[in-house]
Amino acid sequence: MEAGDEDSTAALMSRYLSAAPGKGVPEEGWRICLAHEFKEKRKPFQARDVSLANMVEHVGLGVRYLKWWYRKTRVEKKAPFIDMFHALPLRQIYGVPMGGFGGGTITRGWRGEFCRWQLNPGMYHYKTVIANQFTVCLRRGGQTVYQQVLSVERPPTLQGWNWGYCGSYAFYHALYPRAWTVYDLPGQNVTLTCRQVSPVIPHDYEDCSLPAAVLVWEIENRNDFALDVSIMFTMINGSGHKDDKKGGHWNEPFRLEKDGEAVSGVLLHHCTAINPYTLAIAAREQPGRDISHQTAFSPRGTCRGLWDDLITDGRLDSPTGPSPPTQKGENVGAALAARCTVAAMGQNTLEFSLAWDMPKMTFGSGEKEHLRRYTRFFGSRGDAGQALSVHALTQYRDWERRIKDWQRPILQDRALPGWYKSALFNELYFLADGGTVWVELPPDCDITGGLHSEQGGLPAQPPILKEYGRFAYLEGQEYRMYNTYDVHFYASFALIMLWPKLALSLQYDMAGCVVREDCTQRLHLMSGLVSPAKTRNVVPHDIGDPDDEPWQRVNAYLIHDTADWKDLNLKFVLHVYRDFYLTADRQYLHDMWPICQAVMESELKFDKDGDGLIENSGYADQTYDGWVVSGASAYCGGLWIAAVCVMCKMARLLDCESVYQRYRDLLERGSAAFDKLLWNGQYYNYDSSGRPFSNSIMSDQCAGQWFLRASGLGEGDFQAFPTEKVRQALRTVFDLNVMQFAGGKMGAVNGMRPEGVPDCSSVQSDEVWVGVVYGLAATMIHEGMVEEGMRAAEGCYRTVWERLGMAFQTPEAYCERGIFRSLAYMRPLSIWAMQLALERRAAQPEGSEATETVPQSTHTVSSTETVETRLNTGTDSNTVPPKETEPETRNGVPHTDAVPPNSPVQSSDQDLVSSKEGDSCTSAQ
Repeated sequence: MEAGDEDSTAALMSRYLSAAPGKGVPEEGWRICLAHEFKEKRKPFQARDVSLANMVEHVGLGVRYLKWWYRKTRVEKKAPFIDMFHALPLRQIYGVPMGGFGGGTITRGWRGEFCRWQLNPGMYHYKTVIANQFTVCLRRGGQTVYQQVLSVERPPTLQGWNWGYCGSYAFYHALYPRAWTVYDLPGQNVTLTCRQVSPVIPHDYEDCSLPAAVLVWEIENRNDFALDVSIMFTMINGSGHKDDKKGGHWNEPFRLEKDGEAVSGVLLHHCTAINPYTLAIAAREQPGRDISHQTAFSPRGTCRGLWDDLITDGRLDSPTGPSPPTQKGENVGAALAARCTVAAMGQNTLEFSLAWDMPKMTFGSGEKEHLRRYTRFFGSRGDAGQALSVHALTQYRDWERRIKDWQRPILQDRALPGWYKSALFNELYFLADGGTVWVELPPDCDITGGLHSEQGGLPAQPPILKEYGRFAYLEGQEYRMYNTYDVHFYASFALIMLWPKLALSLQYDMAGCVVREDCTQRLHLMSGLVSPAKTRNVVPHDIGDPDDEPWQRVNAYLIHDTADWKDLNLKFVLHVYRDFYLTADRQYLHDMWPICQAVMESELKFDKDGDGLIENSGYADQTYDGWVVSGASAYCGGLWIAAVCVMCKMARLLDCESVYQRYRDLLERGSAAFDKLLWNGQYYNYDSSGRPFSNSIMSDQCAGQWFLRASGLGEGDFQAFPTEKVRQALRTVFDLNVMQFAGGKMGAVNGMRPEGVPDCSSVQSDEVWVGVVYGLAATMIHEGMVEEGMRAAEGCYRTVWERLGMAFQTPEAYCERGIFRSLAYMRPLSIWAMQLALERRAAQPEGSEATETVPQSTHTVSSTETVETRLNTGTDSNTVPPKETEPETRNGVPHTDAVPPNSPVQSSDQDLVSSKEGDSCTSAQ
């Protein structure tokens, strides 16, 4: 651990009074004493934080938004996709969420609270349920000598319980998808380590979908006498929502044996009219373990009866039969206790699980019922709680083995700083806790909306969607739009590197949206103009709002008409080639090629002067949707040049010579115009408009080059930007946007003036966007500026995780002082682009430039294999190896990404549209 990592950990652990290290807690990760208090308290961005000039400029937006917000919330009784009047306050409490992908999540805070709930798809409930606790009971010689709720809280309810555990004798450690809480019981010579494990495992598409987690209690007895130790797990039937008191909820005990293993527990049936679910708390039966339960208790009043039940003999009464349904206004809880004997100077283990079963779900519209992914393995009848519990408690050791095998090479790399290892794994929380849904493709679904291949679309049900399902995650917990594509551009590195089939599934869904249209006329709040909800042959902003009907009604975003945004189509094209490059999936390239041609044709209309370079339209028409850009721009212009370069590469791979020549001409002319209009000798100007702020230094100005490098391009025949100019621009960004901002300790500000002060011309130009900084860092690493890239990214990590208390809720943005914006955001997943860049550099011979190779540790092909040889030799990631063949491993993780044997790997020419020029080549040859 480096000195900087030691110093920061020491600050978060300064109030820890014990020397107990806990059992099996790793060195790497995010660690904090339960008594720690963050000194800095920030507030969310609000209207009063807008400058007077910007306020005047956006009066129309404010008026239109207010009218729309009132209609949405007061008339339609729906939640707005962005609520500008009720931004989430900062609660510096969150820890690792429990559960896999797409089945909902329950987040425990770093002090042990059950405090963030996402059971209804995409809709969050931020409520700490105080009765959800673990309690320890120590007995010696038949007498209870110690009983304590393992919580630092002192609530006004449940006064019959012993609250107020001293936080100075406990610490929390997070390394997603696992977490540890160590309690050194004062005066007892006993240390408890609670290890939380969720089935988040790269290249796993079964257990990774499970709505379950395991909580393993390691008990260390340092006394010279034996102790009987009981751990009691209490859980309320519900999530603290008002629905908890609507009545009709009930609990029942269960015991299930399977394959020689047995678990006991309680099922808590939450019987709401919409999206009913069952919680299951369970413990594993083993020799020397005693499992007992209390089917139902009321959390009202002192709840002394339950406390005394445990204190009497270290176990609970264990009544048989179900509890009666609750009456309106009532809450009901359940309790489960596991007991074991711990020998003098010995150790022992107790294992609990928490699962939640909501197999069928509806979004806010209620129009369609969706089956969650895990129902493929556990059924959809709503009775899977017992089976999920058995599976979790019997398989978690294998989960942990595979997690360790995946993480070990990175954690053991001494060249990587500790903060980076923590950030790399802990930022993955958002893939599960981003309002994520993972559902089965309905049998009658046509992703193209009926526009089949002969009209330029796709198969109605692409095999990858049928086999791996549909995956969607929110732009942010506050910005409720699924698969927001301009932001997914950054975040997608985590998916394509770790769960590539989900990344490709998402791309197929997005491609299906491209060819569809929705002529419903909508008012756009920024301009006040009316336009269609979705235009054909352009990439949508998002696939919908969870409070409506995602996939069916796309573009929940209403601020701008994104059909005229300049970045979305380009990002799709860049995605396609990068994904092919990293997966060698030929079928994917076949299917996406006509879609790429269609969106590039749509994009060409933005080249108003015919110089080969697109122009922005004088408003915020790209992912920086509050930062006006006009004319040629570094960001969108750079993405355009990169996309044109990628089109050349794909056309050459597919033997589409006329398409290649067309885009080669565009590349040469566009690159010349880009350089002429924007390069000033030190960096690329923000835009070419000549406005007072057009020469600002944008931290994201090399985004196009970033994706080219990530795709093995950017050199030789497929060089789009002069290497020395790119590196000079990055040096300028580092010197000014990073080092001249906040003392070089908060990352890179989006916009910086040449004189060394932040660009305050918009509400976004003086912000730091964490995900953009990680992408910038990746670009620097690709270009050999490893130290500078690490320095920029480190500033974001230390600001968010160590100074501001935003663990497991990394925001989209923060300013130098006072405010932040949009907690728990998608874009910071781009830190995995840094890992890709580091792996690519490690795979290169020392002193060489970037070459078109793939780092073996994260991808399906040899590090010496080029994309040409994949096509020419027939290498195909859709081919399933024979059963007797050992599966390929990546960082020790078995690779199970193959498409089923009956999936097509070739397309006939008649299944694909012709190019606009009449070129017969429209598919991979």
